[in-house]
Amino acid sequence: MTNFGAVAEWRLLPLRRATLWVPQWLAKKPVFNSPLEAAMAFPHLQQPSFLLASLKADSINKPFAQQCQDLVKVIEDFPAKELHTIFPWLVESIFGSLDGVLIGWNLRCLQGRVNPVEYSIVMEFLDPGGPMMKLVYKLQAEDYKFDFPVSYLPGPVKASIQECILPDSPLYHNKVQFTPTGGLGLNLALNPFEYYIFFFALSLITQKPLPVSLHVRTSDCAYFILVDRYLSWFLPTEGSVPPPLSSSPGGTSPSPPPRTPAMPFASYGLHHTSLLKRHISHQTSVNADPASHEIWRSETLLQVFVEMWLHHYSLEMYQKMQSPHAKESFTPTEEHVLVVRLLLKHLHAFANSLKPEQASPSAHSHATSPLEEFKRAAVPRFVQQKLYLFLQHCFGHWPLDASFRAVLEMWLSYLQPWRYAPDKQAPGSDSQPRCVSEKWAPFVQENLLMYTKLFVGFLNRALRTDLVSPKHALMVFRVAKVFAQPNLAEMIQKGEQLFLEPELVISHRQHRLFTAPTFTGSFLSPWPPAVTDASFKVKNHVYSLEGQDCKYTPMFGPEARTLVLRLAQLITQAKHTAKSISDQCAESPAGHSFLSWLGFSSMDTNGSYPANDLDEMGQDSVRKTDEYLEKALEYLRQIFRLSEAQLRQFTLALGTTQDENGKKQLPDCIVGEDGLILTPLGRYQIINGLRRFEIEYQGDPELQPIRSYEIASLVRTLFRLSSAINRRFAGQMAALCSRDDFLGSFCRYHLTEPGLASRHLLSPVVRRQVAGHTRGPRLSLRFLGSYRTLVSLLLAFLVASLFCVGPLPCTLLLTLGYVLYASAMTLLTERGKLHQP
Repeated sequence: MTNFGAVAEWRLLPLRRATLWVPQWLAKKPVFNSPLEAAMAFPHLQQPSFLLASLKADSINKPFAQQCQDLVKVIEDFPAKELHTIFPWLVESIFGSLDGVLIGWNLRCLQGRVNPVEYSIVMEFLDPGGPMMKLVYKLQAEDYKFDFPVSYLPGPVKASIQECILPDSPLYHNKVQFTPTGGLGLNLALNPFEYYIFFFALSLITQKPLPVSLHVRTSDCAYFILVDRYLSWFLPTEGSVPPPLSSSPGGTSPSPPPRTPAMPFASYGLHHTSLLKRHISHQTSVNADPASHEIWRSETLLQVFVEMWLHHYSLEMYQKMQSPHAKESFTPTEEHVLVVRLLLKHLHAFANSLKPEQASPSAHSHATSPLEEFKRAAVPRFVQQKLYLFLQHCFGHWPLDASFRAVLEMWLSYLQPWRYAPDKQAPGSDSQPRCVSEKWAPFVQENLLMYTKLFVGFLNRALRTDLVSPKHALMVFRVAKVFAQPNLAEMIQKGEQLFLEPELVISHRQHRLFTAPTFTGSFLSPWPPAVTDASFKVKNHVYSLEGQDCKYTPMFGPEARTLVLRLAQLITQAKHTAKSISDQCAESPAGHSFLSWLGFSSMDTNGSYPANDLDEMGQDSVRKTDEYLEKALEYLRQIFRLSEAQLRQFTLALGTTQDENGKKQLPDCIVGEDGLILTPLGRYQIINGLRRFEIEYQGDPELQPIRSYEIASLVRTLFRLSSAINRRFAGQMAALCSRDDFLGSFCRYHLTEPGLASRHLLSPVVRRQVAGHTRGPRLSLRFLGSYRTLVSLLLAFLVASLFCVGPLPCTLLLTLGYVLYASAMTLLTERGKLHQP
């Protein structure tokens, strides 16, 4: 594991040079083992830079456990005046540098089952009630500020600040400061808690992605566990936020004081001061709710997590004001998405922890604690807009592979807040999923685009994936199962009806309500006037996220229904393809021949089904794929009220083009003047391996490409030999094959190649060009260039040697056996021709 932070070359001053001014009575004391011990023994006599240099040296020379023990002592013994100089270095040593060069303690790879000792030390040190947070509160009490470079903030935020436009989050208010170098050197002046959380959140983004070869389960790593602990501590579902630890009895860390802006800003909207600040300035009772003093920590934690993890994409109206160099794309990783999902799940539990009387609308008119107000406002005020843009980008740009499952589960977690409510019902069976209570209708309506537009986006993704793969089939099944929960589709449809309602009587309020959200105040800032009309709530939600000129595609409209029908058709096709693969595997001999075991399979110029997950995972995966697709089709039928007749049409359409065995089906195509023409559906089927044409080699078999089971040099030699024989004896072979007796039939069986006119040609154009073209009798020796033939002959000679039969007698016996076999085949062939009409 990597030890503390940056490795820099530090030459420590000898202890005697650092303590020349120490009183004479101290000179007789024992010599300390390290400069840090000397600094800890007399903290009031040392310079801050000496403490920092000592810690840097120990981070290189001492074991990790000893380093943490020394840090705990330093935090306990030294005053804030000395600790504030080591704080930025210590934070960077833990979380790594912002440029990603230094990885710090590498929390994203540290796992308890791999490094149990280091894991326990780190978790204890960084725990929300541990030594590191105690250091944060110790510095917080003295109101120290630390510079954080704007250049490492998410793209939209960085662009706004560099354009002298105040970002839409209160997190940045009164914190931006100019530097003498100009706009490129802008910094944020952050208090210790903000500085620590900024680094903690950004370490997920700035550090290099984990290598593919390193198998790390994200949910087991130290970073993921710490995120969960911080969320549980600062956003509690029960009780209030624990007060900060303080070195002085009864002391508390003050909330950040108001600051004057260091630069002028043009704003997206009005900026309200935090209600926390107003609350403390008017606080007169010392026995007030402790959460009112410390709610700013919860606010800061949530804002930092949302800004650093989600705010990488802006609305189009904001993108016009961004500088060109800030438009570089941001690509989230699977690990990033899993952490965001953890945040969403906890926020749902946090928001749903309100008691029924607190969650009711009438509760707003009564005095409530800041924590209760925060629970109501956290998701809609801070998370919804940025999460929607984040998901939109993921749905449109994530690769079409199984890793999209992480994005999918994050989306589905947000869509189901009832799963994290304290009064949630026990999960129902697959056949009877639990009903979604009507009390969640406001959430569905106020998040309508999360359900409808993203569902349509998922349909477009699913239509481009290989549904024969069990992983892709599982994703379709998961989405269909969630949306098929009883009463959910009805609530979504009701929300769409509210949005599509004509604006009649109250159109004069439209301009005031249908505007982009100004998420600029704190979570406890005055809310806009309450809108009781459900239709206007839905319209305000849609227009605030998409703009008033948005083109809304209803989830239950004709366009989306067409996509659903296409998906149902592809599901049916994928089921049949999976069954065909399963049947093909089942019909292949369980015990292959010895030659096949050696890899010498028979010549197959037509190939088989393309490689698929099913080939690697066997019959069990075929069964799972069929089960997922069957249930997904049933759920889609329930959601969109598809009739059984429509589904039967898809099944019947699959049997229109089949081969002689009724298994392999041609791609969807139409018959034109020059042959078969692929439809768009047929092109999709070929690209994804759902169907294929039975392509046969129509040229000269002697000139087809050399196969992997053939010896290339031997094949070329045999071709030259057979070509010479055919040229030399062409007339004699033609005369023999023209005879009507047994010898003629025997020669025709071996020397005559069937003409192209008798082959099954797929294209009428080719048929017209090659019709009537036949070849004369000729000899082919290419079969002797096959590994299988040579190994078969070798095995025959080895078996003969066991019975004391020499090579020459064995050759004569093989020749005699083949002549008898060929004679029998000649007679059968001639008899078959006599019975042909």
